[in-house]
Amino acid sequence: MIKPYISHDEATILSFKRDPKFAAEYLNSVLEDGDQNELIIALLRLSKAFGMNQNTEISQLNPQTIYHTLSLKANPELKRFQDILSAMGMRFAVLPI
Repeated sequence: MIKPYISHDEATILSFKRDPKFAAEYLNSVLEDGDQNELIIALLRLSKAFGMNQNTEISQLNPQTIYHTLSLKANPELKRFQDILSAMGMRFAVLPI
């Protein structure tokens, strides 16, 4: 049975798949205005959009490590975030205000 709607999370992830530039803008917005939990949620959504299996192959992290890193209970190192972003074809950047 096909459901007549999709959740906000599913729609957001679909938008990221269709438009990687939008995904990057979203992440930059979270980095600018959000806290660590919001960043983790954003990275989890992006990871789902760009394929968790692909991310694990490129980043050489196993899926369990990625899920643990992107858990709200985790306190991940910056290196882990960089590895996950790299697997999605993105990187952290510093811009002048």
